[in-house]
Amino acid sequence: MLAPALAERLTLLINHVLSSEAVATERLRPHSGATLSLSLPNWPSLLPPPPALAWRVTPAGLLDWCGPSGVDAADLAVQLDASNPAAVLARALAGEPPALTIDGNAQLAADVNWLLQNLRWDVAADLDRLFGPQLAQPLHQLGRMLSAGLRTALKGASALGEQWRARRA
Repeated sequence: MLAPALAERLTLLINHVLSSEAVATERLRPHSGATLSLSLPNWPSLLPPPPALAWRVTPAGLLDWCGPSGVDAADLAVQLDASNPAAVLARALAGEPPALTIDGNAQLAADVNWLLQNLRWDVAADLDRLFGPQLAQPLHQLGRMLSAGLRTALKGASALGEQWRARRA
């Protein structure tokens, strides 16, 4: 029940970041109607399964989530090794692009790769728009400190996970 809501919120966040840079939507517009899917192989069985993550590119150059059933055959299939979700999240919080396996439409893959390499969420600007500059700066600093702490905790959890896997092997 929670998975579709998370996928919808993820789609809203992705579209927010895409729409903040005109070049991002311009890169996706020619691919209107194309579908892309994100699969998470090796997802830990102890965690609830992730939702079906598949999107269709809209004529505006944004993404529309395809729903819980996803799509049968995507124009671009992206795989992210999810055997260690803590490490993946730590890398994402550090602003490092994830290691991906991509299969499908070469031009769409090149444009998605460009977006992954060049597009970043400007959290400080969003905080400024929501709360004004007086409150935005302290909130952003607090967020950066919390992010650094979370990143450190996730790296530790990732290392523990690797040690646990090594002992089981």
